[in-house]
Amino acid sequence: MSTRIVFGTDGWRAVIADEYTFENVRRCARGMADLMIRKGLADRGVVIGYDTRFESEHFAAAAAETLAGAGVRAHLCARTEPTPVISHAILRQNAGGGITITASHNPWVYNGFKVRSDYGGAAAPETITELEGLIAQVDGSQVPTIPLEAAKSQGLVREILPDDAYVAQINQLVDLEAIRKSRRKIVVDAMHGAGLGWFPRMLSGGTAEIIELNGNRNPWFDGRSPEPITRNLQGLFSSVRTLAASVGLATDGDADRLGVCDEHGDFVDQLRVYSLLALYLLEVRGFRGPIVKTLSTSSMLDRLGELYGVPVHETAVGFKYVAPKMIESNALIGGEESGGYAFRGHIPERDGIVAGLFFLDLMVKLDRSPSQLVEYLFSKVGPHYYDRLDVHFHPDERTPIIDRLGQAEPRELAGVPVARAVREDGYKYILDNGGWLLIRFSGTEPVMRIYAEAQSPQQVQELLASGRQLAGVSG
Repeated sequence: MSTRIVFGTDGWRAVIADEYTFENVRRCARGMADLMIRKGLADRGVVIGYDTRFESEHFAAAAAETLAGAGVRAHLCARTEPTPVISHAILRQNAGGGITITASHNPWVYNGFKVRSDYGGAAAPETITELEGLIAQVDGSQVPTIPLEAAKSQGLVREILPDDAYVAQINQLVDLEAIRKSRRKIVVDAMHGAGLGWFPRMLSGGTAEIIELNGNRNPWFDGRSPEPITRNLQGLFSSVRTLAASVGLATDGDADRLGVCDEHGDFVDQLRVYSLLALYLLEVRGFRGPIVKTLSTSSMLDRLGELYGVPVHETAVGFKYVAPKMIESNALIGGEESGGYAFRGHIPERDGIVAGLFFLDLMVKLDRSPSQLVEYLFSKVGPHYYDRLDVHFHPDERTPIIDRLGQAEPRELAGVPVARAVREDGYKYILDNGGWLLIRFSGTEPVMRIYAEAQSPQQVQELLASGRQLAGVSG
């Protein structure tokens, strides 16, 4: 029986050599080809890119051979590229869509298959549902393909190098020269991912000093998941302290997410970073437009919306919800708790490189350190603290946990009355004092994520503990 391919919040991911096989990648690629044909986009072709994971370039080649076998042209990246570069290439090539071979931040044993629409952003939920249905109809043992070299000679596969066009785009978005001349010491952790080399490339040639960590391909990722969060960035924190650096930045496995630490080597959580990026666009750049956030993202954005007179739209978790809403509302910025942020005038797609450059420009333009920027943010919106707890469980426990959460109707959490509950994408409880607790499940792993934001670190931890109690999982 063929593996059932189900796309999570951002693509299909599975363990390499278990469910993630060449046969299943070909099934996915054939489904994508059929989708392009059905939508009348086949003549525009599909951009295919890949990250630094094990065999990614060969899985990408298999996808290109499969598209060619269906008569759909493939624009195949000639080397490893970040997801945002691939998304930008979709627009430059006027392609009908895109495929990225990546498992993003998942552990090294995984690989994945992301799809992008012709607007360069994550495909809408209804498109993903349609794609899943098409893939289910594909017999993996009978997928027609054309060998890569033959497909190239027939004009069905062409290699592209999208870097220069992306660099030109960045030069239109941000004042790189001001950052280069800032004399700041910037430590960047590429996490062995597709973002390796990009910050030194963009910022070299001035008085700023760029120090890159883990800037080589290592499909094992040193045994850590390439997700730029506290537990995976201890080396970055230590380097910032040892080198007396101005800031630390990190990008995830496919460089669409950003992690930040301040000049003391302390993590600046994603909710604060998103709020600071919104503040940068609203105050420093003087732009106006809606803010799109997921329900796991900060209430600080709601306050900024009030202060600067812009609407704030909330969506379910995942850029397959954020990107369409950004396009619909012509949003200034869109983002989520995972550290992914997108910007108007660029692509409706997470971009850890542009987000990092914007953060650096914010430091330069306001002449403040990261910790001073957080203080400045709090002076406008009040103090906010946040944390996330990932709880791994046996797959058999999923249904009992969901049953317990479905029956829970807490009147108060951490000693604060619950104002209302939202159950559109998980289980969210909004408190009278503006704090909140969210419990939701990963779409790609047997993991339950518990999120909390409150006005004190102690209350955050109390809310996380309450989340465990509601779900009935031990500490």
